[in-house]
Amino acid sequence: MNLELLAWGDLTWVNIEQPTEREIDYLAQNYPFHPLDLDDCLSRIQRPKIDEYKDYLFLVLHFPVFNTEARVTAPSQVSVFIGEKYLITLHKGELKLLVKLFRGCQIHEETRQGHFNQGSGYLLYRLIDRLVDYCLPILNKIGTNIERTEDDIFSSCGMPHAIEDISLLRRDVISFRRIIWPMRAVVASLEPRIRHFTSMDLTVYFGDMVDHVDKIWDGLDEYKEIIVGLNDTHNSLVTNRTDEVIRMLTIIATILLPLTVVVSIYGMNIPLPFQNSSYSLIFVFLVWVAVVSGMLYFFRCQRWI
Repeated sequence: MNLELLAWGDLTWVNIEQPTEREIDYLAQNYPFHPLDLDDCLSRIQRPKIDEYKDYLFLVLHFPVFNTEARVTAPSQVSVFIGEKYLITLHKGELKLLVKLFRGCQIHEETRQGHFNQGSGYLLYRLIDRLVDYCLPILNKIGTNIERTEDDIFSSCGMPHAIEDISLLRRDVISFRRIIWPMRAVVASLEPRIRHFTSMDLTVYFGDMVDHVDKIWDGLDEYKEIIVGLNDTHNSLVTNRTDEVIRMLTIIATILLPLTVVVSIYGMNIPLPFQNSSYSLIFVFLVWVAVVSGMLYFFRCQRWI
């Protein structure tokens, strides 16, 4: 089975990666868990929540994982059972920090003692706190991408790709917000419910963790506003550049229109002044110069160019 146990004193941490029916059957036979909670562990779509029972708590938590291929932040689910003498985590193995924390407790006795000696409630706090802090580098990555996109918007080379980058950033921020919003309520209400699972007062610790979650949410709100502003700026720049191109093409077409009329008239098979003269080309050329000069002077006086 995809199941690992780590014990120190009377506390056991059971870590399950890629849970299947076999692992769920094992939990059903060895722990007094409700069948609906066990079914939720295998469900792909669950909202973050806390189910409170007499002897244990069941938590569903979502944390962001950045998919480099799709270039979007996706939620990774962690299901947690916590009792007085055990902590059980079920996840897909995508959260490398959780895997690293479990491996660190396996290898280093000091780390294991520091996390296990205050009960399962303190171990759960350390686990969630590490995962919440892991969200900050992802948030900073989004901020870096926003700055790069902002530079591309005002660059002629990056302008064609700016709208695609803005769309990806918007999708990324929306996905991140969907993950963090329900997590705020879960983290804020967790501390009073795990007090009897630890001998340590965690009020200040959970208050600091709630501040980190709020900081992430505030950062996402700020990035959302920046992306909206970048999109408006990009649309304005594209519109202005389009207007500039249309204006120049209109000026060129307007200048060429009377020249085309002159050429068309002298191309007619009827007698016209200077038509058969050796100076006809010079005459037509002077007419062109006069017309073009007059139109350019008029455009300049109107401040169209």
